[in-house]
Amino acid sequence: MIGGILENIVFLELKRRGYNVFVGKFDNSEIDFVAEKQGSKIYVQVAYKLENKETVAREFGNLLSVGDQYPKYVVTMDDFWKDAIEGVAHLYITDFLLKEEL
Repeated sequence: MIGGILENIVFLELKRRGYNVFVGKFDNSEIDFVAEKQGSKIYVQVAYKLENKETVAREFGNLLSVGDQYPKYVVTMDDFWKDAIEGVAHLYITDFLLKEEL
């Protein structure tokens, strides 16, 4: 339930920022949001918590499988873990909402 609420918050924030927002399909995986604006694009995965290695692998793995160089984010409620994995940034939901540029 909390994961769905987080997805709605992220979706509404992307729309508020003027992005056209889509669900991404890549092979057999899904990317929560592909957001496009003025010829640019960002990818966003949303998860409640990165509780275990399987969750981290799933959330980051979907984005790592995309071969372009557009920004990629995993947004969660984990405020203590701020690492990036191979260029995919992890953002606490508050940091995502307050970030000036995505």
